[in-house]
Amino acid sequence: MVVKKNTPYYIRRAFFYLLIGILAFVCVIPLYWMVRSSFMKNTDIYTMDPFIFWPKEMLWSNFSDAWKSALFTRYAINTIIIVALNIFGTIITSSMAAYAFSRVKWKGRSFCFALILTTMMLPGAVTIVPQFLIWRNLHMVDTYVPLILPAFLGGGAFNIFLLRQFFLAIPNDLDEAAEIDGAGKLRIFLQIILPLSKSAMIVVALFTFLGNWNDFFGPIIYLNTKEKFTLAVGLLQFHGDYATKWNLLMAASTIVVAPCILIYLIGQRYLIEGISLTGMKA
Repeated sequence: MVVKKNTPYYIRRAFFYLLIGILAFVCVIPLYWMVRSSFMKNTDIYTMDPFIFWPKEMLWSNFSDAWKSALFTRYAINTIIIVALNIFGTIITSSMAAYAFSRVKWKGRSFCFALILTTMMLPGAVTIVPQFLIWRNLHMVDTYVPLILPAFLGGGAFNIFLLRQFFLAIPNDLDEAAEIDGAGKLRIFLQIILPLSKSAMIVVALFTFLGNWNDFFGPIIYLNTKEKFTLAVGLLQFHGDYATKWNLLMAASTIVVAPCILIYLIGQRYLIEGISLTGMKA
């Protein structure tokens, strides 16, 4: 369906919202299927004739059974520790690197920044084996170090790029006024740049939280001990050799996804503000 330029405004808007509604509905279907299945018996999930849109008897016990079926308390603690340290390390180091690339003049700054950006162009599959060999030679496999330490070594090229663009939008007059009053680079960074970049920091924290909370690839590669697993890896406990407890798996998945949705709803305003202001000169 093609909307012509001379089509009335309200028709074009109605078509736009209809298209957005269809796309949103398609995106919500997997979430609906997961939540629906989490309240059903395992046998009812396979029932397609007639299709059960929502169970008449909601089995809330699936959630408690799912939590008790695996070491989910231990997995939740492990995940929270990894996520918290990653958020802290990423915000500290990426903001410092972004400040150096945006507000401090030094020789080779542009070249080093371009070099960092090139790392974003490398597929993750290319660096998996070298990274694993490095951590193995350092005898840090089956520890949390490979999952946490990189956050304290720059915080990721994308986060540095995002914060650098945001810092560039802050007027340089503030730095010059602070330097006249005797403030050094560190004081300007802590007392001027960081307070003015709250929305960008929240965006970085939100992306870091979602990336590490849902991370499956990293823990499955570096962690071997069952007690050290994260929630994403812990979901594998519901897959058996001959059968899968889909109702418990869906209940556990709902528990794991719920914090992501809650955090996103809380930080949505800052997410939109931080991204929309990035790169805009004041």
